[in-house]
Amino acid sequence: MENYRERLAVPVSWWLLLGGLAASVWVVYHHAYGPSVSIPVGLGLAALGAALLLTYGALTIRVDDAGFRVGRAVLPLSAIGDVAAFSGPAARAARGHDLDPRAFTALRGYVDGVVRVRVADPADPTPYWIVSTRRPERLVAVLEAARQGTGTGE
Repeated sequence: MENYRERLAVPVSWWLLLGGLAASVWVVYHHAYGPSVSIPVGLGLAALGAALLLTYGALTIRVDDAGFRVGRAVLPLSAIGDVAAFSGPAARAARGHDLDPRAFTALRGYVDGVVRVRVADPADPTPYWIVSTRRPERLVAVLEAARQGTGTGE
């Protein structure tokens, strides 16, 4: 059973910037070399940019019976420790100067909120996961409920 799902797709403004870039490149190549070069170059740039934006924006966050999933990484429910949500200046600090270099990170600059999930497994060298999310309070509530449901609450 899936309790939470979120996809961190890139914002629309990034798509608009890609369109503007592709159009600008097309214009430059069209004036210099004509349509036989400008069309393939413009379309190629647009296709490459779209592939990059789709790949970067494909990060999915899920909480289900298997655990807390971020992309292909999985933290079992039994290994979830304390969970905290941050936004604004606290989120910037958690992503920046307060960040432990050993932490698992899945951060997106276009998403303000982050959730920090402590890893309760003493054998795991990763102290915590820090993950960007658009709904930090909701994700914390779902993770806390999942953690309590497994009997691992601290």
